[in-house]
Amino acid sequence: MNSMDELDKELLNEIQWTFPLVTRPFDAIAKKFNSTPEIIKEHLNRLKKDGILRQLSAIFDTRKLGYTSSLVAMEIDHDQLENVANQINRHPGVSHNYERDHQFNLWFTLAVPPGSDLKTEIDKFKVLKGIKKIRMLPTLQLFKIGVKLDMVDEKKHEVAPTETKKSIKHVKFEPTEEDKDFIRELQKDMEIIDEPFVKAAKNLGITESELFQRMKKYEENGVMRRFAAILRHRQVGFTANGMIVWKVPKDRISEVGEQLGAFPQVSHCYERPTYSDWPYNVFSMIHCKTHNEANEMAKVIQDQINVDDYKILFSSREFKKTRVEYFVENSFNIEEKIPAS
Repeated sequence: MNSMDELDKELLNEIQWTFPLVTRPFDAIAKKFNSTPEIIKEHLNRLKKDGILRQLSAIFDTRKLGYTSSLVAMEIDHDQLENVANQINRHPGVSHNYERDHQFNLWFTLAVPPGSDLKTEIDKFKVLKGIKKIRMLPTLQLFKIGVKLDMVDEKKHEVAPTETKKSIKHVKFEPTEEDKDFIRELQKDMEIIDEPFVKAAKNLGITESELFQRMKKYEENGVMRRFAAILRHRQVGFTANGMIVWKVPKDRISEVGEQLGAFPQVSHCYERPTYSDWPYNVFSMIHCKTHNEANEMAKVIQDQINVDDYKILFSSREFKKTRVEYFVENSFNIEEKIPAS
């Protein structure tokens, strides 16, 4: 983090949200920053080498592609936590897996392709020793999804619901084999070179112009949320990643969810089911540099949404953080023994 200069930070702010879908994107970015493509590429390649820039690729909407997904919370005996987490990480549909400071101490997301049953996949984990409880927490309502880490301290937004919700066309999408080929190609990490889209177009046997047309179509109908950079939170100093869970009265869930989603500091916001031992129905994610900052931010948010009962669950250990690879199916079975790493 200390080795990052102002251009690094400004660049990362820019490409987390918008990336030019043109033949020479780094020329377009350089123009915007009054720089040269060589300097832009040099900075981004260094940020990648340093492990700060994780990936530059298309980001797809899991549900639009026909995948079923859920957040899953588990209560696990502490001495078995690592073993269970390692087994769960082997599942190709698991993208995020964290230890959190709560009785439910393991939280992961699981997505399965069309034709697979989510509960069947989760039930495969039941044979693992040490699991005391499993709670499936699928999305009932989605209010917001889209991480943007504010890298430039002087440009930080006021903690207030100031963002407008991006409108998405509710168009049914059934991916053809051709669509699947496109998605497999566009989800790959892009090289930071002068003409990075040439390879994808060539692999698909089309022109770049046809590739950009298809990407714009996917973006319009919400299949592709955006083409953008994804950063490694911890490497850029955002080590206090807090899941704020709220116990919202039923008649206020939609109102509160929409309000939370409008806070620039909230990256994800969902309504999820409750259980007798889990009364929290609205989940919102914030990314801060310290626990104190996160606690203060939660209090400021609470004062504005007027919900008294909430908790912040911080991630204390990251077991897995990756992207789901769509339409690259592998079957999954539990191994009795984990090979020594």
